[in-house]
Amino acid sequence: MLLDNIAKRAEAYKPKERVTYKMIKEYIEAKYGFRVHTTYIAKVKRDLGLPMYDAPNAVEELKQPRKHPTAEKVDEIKDALKYYQII
Repeated sequence: MLLDNIAKRAEAYKPKERVTYKMIKEYIEAKYGFRVHTTYIAKVKRDLGLPMYDAPNAVEELKQPRKHPTAEKVDEIKDALKYYQII
């Protein structure tokens, strides 16, 4: 009984699995049947004020302006973020 309580508390303190863009893309493709670009995921995360990690290959100026995801894709990305309990 005591060990069960300790195990439950330890599970609560266990760090969450780090959710990658690849995992989000795979979830959306499996559930909705289409692919989304990582820039769309980053745009949605930025708009929601979620933490962003420094990209080691980031550039100062983009060669082309960023495209914005459609409202439908934004909803699917938000669904994936909810699925992974990011929002």
